[in-house]
Formats: sequence, C-alpha cells, structure tokens
Amino acid sequence: MRRLVAYPLVALGLVTASLAVAAPASAHGYVSSPPSRQALCASGRVADCGPIQYEPQSVEGPKGQRNCHGGLAQFAVLNDSSRNWPATSVGSSVTFNWVLTARHSTSSWEYFIGGTRIAFFEDGGRQPNATVSHQVSLAGFSGRQTLLAIWNIGDTPMAFYNCIDLQIGGGGPAPSPTAAPSPTARPTASPTARPSARPTVRPSGPAASPTPRPTGTVPGGAQWAPGTTYRTGDEVTYQGVRYRCRQSHTSIVTWEPSYYTLALWLPI
Repeated sequence: MRRLVAYPLVALGLVTASLAVAAPASAHGYVSSPPSRQALCASGRVADCGPIQYEPQSVEGPKGQRNCHGGLAQFAVLNDSSRNWPATSVGSSVTFNWVLTARHSTSSWEYFIGGTRIAFFEDGGRQPNATVSHQVSLAGFSGRQTLLAIWNIGDTPMAFYNCIDLQIGGGGPAPSPTAAPSPTARPTASPTARPSARPTVRPSGPAASPTPRPTGTVPGGAQWAPGTTYRTGDEVTYQGVRYRCRQSHTSIVTWEPSYYTLALWLPI
C-alpha cells in the first residue's frame, strides 16, 4: 500500500518539475524609441506580426547572436526585411530608450550596424532602472540602416535583441527661414483703406494654443486610453489613480498604467 501511494507522488513531482522548466520567462524589456520592430508590431503600426505583438519585451536568446529575433522561431517575422518596416528619420546622434518590465542584473549594452559595433555601455552586473537611455553616435553612416540593440544579462547566458530601422540624415534641425527680400516698390505713405481696430467677428471660447499637441495626445489628468501618444511628464488617471508618464510611448491594450507601473508610469 505504501508503494502505491509513493508512485503518484513521484509522478506528480516529475510533472511539476517539467512545468517549471517549460514555463515561459516573465516579461523583460525592449527599445521603445526610436521604435524597434517589436514596438511597431505592438503599437499596430505593422500588422500581422504574430505573437510578438503581444509581448514585445520577450525577444530573449543566447548571447552572441546578430539577428533581430534572438533565434526564436515564433518571432522570425522580426528578421523579415521584406515587410518594409517604417524607418525613423534621425540625425547623426540618437538617444535609444529602453522600457524594462523585469530589471535583470546587466552586464552590458551593445549597438551594431551591419557587422560594426558602434556603441558599448558597461553596467558591471548592476540592476538598471525601469527605463534606460543611451545616446549613440551614428557618425559615418547615412541613408536607411537597420541597427541591432542588445541587452546582455549579467547573471545568465542570455541577452535581449531589438532591431531598429533608421533613416540616417533625415532628422537634423530644420534650416532657419530665409528673410523675405525688400520689395522693389515702396508703398504709399498712407494706405487707401485702414483696417478696423478690431475684427468684426471674434471666435468664441478660449484662444487656441500657439503650439498644439500632436494628434492623439491628451491634456494632463485625462483618463488613460489605448492608441494615445504620451510624452514624458504627461499625467493620466486610471482606475481612480493618477500617474505620470516616465517614458514617451504610444499606448496599446495591455500597457495600462496599473500593469506597467514603474516601467512606463509612476503613481503620484
């Protein structure tokens, strides 16, 4: 009788162990801006991406790879350059912003264009913040390029992979407007008709802001909503709690402040 009881217990232990091994890892991190390919999928800017659209933070594979999908078959779409991924126009220097949903001990961060490593940041095993930014020089490169950003974990043999499509040379400051030349003919000393001191019809309501916010954004304190562009410092309300944006991003379903607290939002 004792033997009969023992076998089910052993079997249960084996099942539990196998489940523990097979269970997927928790969320980790990805480049949110300029948007990586997985960020474009998650925001809906690129359609039909498969499972990566629901977990842009999960492109994890063994260190040393030079691909966009970390060797994971379910994310192979990230390697498909025929999909005409939108390229962000940038200048000769770019700040890459990471959102980390699990703050692993970090060895280093690497940035590659082609086979050339263009930037390296050593962390020495420290735990990073929920958002991480690196300013990277793109000197020597121009035109359309695909940059590979790698987050090397400090206490495991794994790394996270992100490909970001850039149009280098298209993001510089706009040139100063040229002053209009003086007209050849000079106007008469007194105009024939003078405008009235006040316009005949005045618009109702408050005056429009001289620098309107981009389409899709909301004033501070409004309810959080998917499909909205939030900038660092913006404030929203979600489920009765007020939050301040820590990282510029375009929201999607499953990125609610209560779920991504500390990564994208800080309760205030």
